[in-house]
Amino acid sequence: MGFFNKQKPQTVDVKGNALRCPVCNNDQFYTKRVQLNTALASFCNLDWANRSATCFICSNCTHISWFMGG
Repeated sequence: MGFFNKQKPQTVDVKGNALRCPVCNNDQFYTKRVQLNTALASFCNLDWANRSATCFICSNCTHISWFMGG
């Protein structure tokens, strides 16, 4: 997983609350923006029009927490 070598895990604040991993209770996360593709948009070559989400990946157990927007 080369992605993890390029950034250091950080604490994350979501709406004024510290994010903690629901699996291992860790408070350090890698951050990644991802596009939410839909079949229709992909079929029409309009993937760029899809919404995106922010993923926080636990640096300990790699559980992924997804958040729309932001």
